[in-house]
Amino acid sequence: MSQRNDCVPDDAGGGEACTVLEALGRVSGKWSIGVLMETTRGPVRFTELERAITGVSRRMLTLTLRNLERDGLLVRTVYPTVPPKVEYVATDMARELYDHLLGLTEWAERHRAGIARARAVYDSAAS
Repeated sequence: MSQRNDCVPDDAGGGEACTVLEALGRVSGKWSIGVLMETTRGPVRFTELERAITGVSRRMLTLTLRNLERDGLLVRTVYPTVPPKVEYVATDMARELYDHLLGLTEWAERHRAGIARARAVYDSAAS
């Protein structure tokens, strides 16, 4: 992700209000969508996420979870057991986002063939 700060001062609260680009950058990360898809179904443990999201390393999963929690999209609950049990669940804000991600997925499915045709035409013209 870009190091550029896409947040602007928030006149209402004195903090920063994130721009659309930053919000999209956060949730469109390679692993974020998978985490959001899994956690909207209900509480899920770290190892369950690790198994469900093909190719994610423990480090990247940890960073993704922290960032989504920081952005208010996940709630992390630690249970006082030995070993500690940690669960993640999507917030209401993340569930709302999930609905929009489903819409984007449906759009991509509807237009997959058209995109493939357009790429083939473009590629044949470019060569």
